[in-house]
Amino acid sequence: MYDIKTFNAIAPVGLARFDEQNFTINQTETPAGIILRSQKLHDYDFPDSVLAVARAGAGTNNVPVKQCTEDGIVVFNTPGANANAVKELVIACLLLSVRPILKGANWVQTLTGADAEEQAEAQKKQFAGTELEGKKLGVIGLGAIGAMVANDAYRLGMEVTGFDPFVSVDTAWSISRRVKRAQSMEEVLKTCDFITIHVPLSENTHHLIGKEQLKQMKKTAVLLNFARGELVETSAVLDAIDQGEISNFVTDFADERLLNNENILVLPHLGASTEEAEVNCAKMAARTLKKFLETGNIKRSVNFPTVEMSFNSPYRLTIIHRNVPNMLGQISTSIATLDINIDNMINRSRDDYAYTILDIAETDEEKIAAAAAKIQSSENIIRVRTIKNTEAVSY
Repeated sequence: MYDIKTFNAIAPVGLARFDEQNFTINQTETPAGIILRSQKLHDYDFPDSVLAVARAGAGTNNVPVKQCTEDGIVVFNTPGANANAVKELVIACLLLSVRPILKGANWVQTLTGADAEEQAEAQKKQFAGTELEGKKLGVIGLGAIGAMVANDAYRLGMEVTGFDPFVSVDTAWSISRRVKRAQSMEEVLKTCDFITIHVPLSENTHHLIGKEQLKQMKKTAVLLNFARGELVETSAVLDAIDQGEISNFVTDFADERLLNNENILVLPHLGASTEEAEVNCAKMAARTLKKFLETGNIKRSVNFPTVEMSFNSPYRLTIIHRNVPNMLGQISTSIATLDINIDNMINRSRDDYAYTILDIAETDEEKIAAAAAKIQSSENIIRVRTIKNTEAVSY
């Protein structure tokens, strides 16, 4: 039985994926898994029982990923589950940036008298805007969201240029062939009328857009940030707008310094705030976490490699270890000395860490426990799990 600890309000349809036969929700102080949305875990004292954390969303900067990795805790996210919600908001804000819709709607509310319609007609010219068709959009980051924004912006009649040095095969297939691929970010900055950012936050992308990048943009350019607030240097954007180096800034991240500026539109982090996105993220997070706890298979992890293998043996050992030479030899030897046969084996690495799955043809629980203990005692081993195959026929 696995207990799941939740932070934040997780959509019930997602939690319903944890069947009552194998899972409980918030019933103990020693959970096997954690599922959360925006709760910050950097000060959370993880119990030794925690095997995995599933973030119902794309970003994981509210989770101490490095610490989790060192402790052998697998961290998952839900890439693409909220992509449509964010994409729709970005498209809406592109439209808001060229048509003063909000100003016009607020102004109409101030009209009084029976001739309100005539007043509106007489003064509507002050809210005239421009059109997106024929304008150039630059998309920095062509992941799930960036690719969708690029495709839909093209359908609106925009000329779209994308830049991402790490485009995946799946993304490459999903992007319209009419979306031009830039060879550098500088090309996007210098040539596009609108620039939208869709990259994850990391040490390398912190303040991706700063003073030097803003100077390269057109004076009429509009910058949009719906990824992470720290990707854009706030002080640099304020200076650029004050000095007329760019026209407008649209962001989903509230910062007091950005408020009450007629050239800056700030939203209250609405990107993934739709019923559908919350449900999709909860379902994906629960499904991924459930599969890992029951089978040891890893998919959509941000700190460990993708490792999946059919589970057909009576027992499985999963091993998180450092990515150093001869680890597989040590593990195999530990198993062999106890006269246990290995049915199947897979190993994958990611940076300094690796993950190994061993399916064993053994039913003697004492021998299996001895094998797990022997492997755990080896140098560079971080965590060993024993998983019983509850779906297999009796052996």
